Amino acid sequence: METVESARPRPAVIIVMGVASSGKTSLGERLAERLGWPFRDADAFHPPQNVEKMAGGTPLNDDDRKPWLAAIAAWIDELRTTGKHGIVTCSALKRRYRDVIVGDRPDVALVYLKGSRELIGARMAQRQHHFMPPALLDSQFAALEEPGADERPLVISVELPKDEIVRRVLQQLGLG
Repeated sequence: METVESARPRPAVIIVMGVASSGKTSLGERLAERLGWPFRDADAFHPPQNVEKMAGGTPLNDDDRKPWLAAIAAWIDELRTTGKHGIVTCSALKRRYRDVIVGDRPDVALVYLKGSRELIGARMAQRQHHFMPPALLDSQFAALEEPGADERPLVISVELPKDEIVRRVLQQLGLG
């Protein structure tokens, strides 16, 4: 019997998804360090008006997200067409967002950092110098459409120690 891990192609790009403060950036940076791959945080792809909107406490709408998702997808496709690898974080809360950045790219792995509102909220309250205020976390959980099995996600609990999360991701993606 074939396992999910053996059916998964070796990724060219890893997308780390989850709500704000789930640990996406921390995991992305650790994976990039271990693999020697470039890392980009999806926040860097936002146009300035999106950052201003979020900093003002207003959630983004789907129209706000279109150029952001297109920029992430373009970076992913550039890596893939040049034979390079990379890691990008992106909240990717809705299926239609993941359809843009993962789509039918079999060599793009989706890692979903899953955790409770309570735990992630406590982590967010401890963060400093981030443009997303804790009040927007509820809107993130309200918008979250967890990835289905057909999206081939690697689901990892945020309750695990950071080193264990890295180990599991590398192992299950055949990169360990």
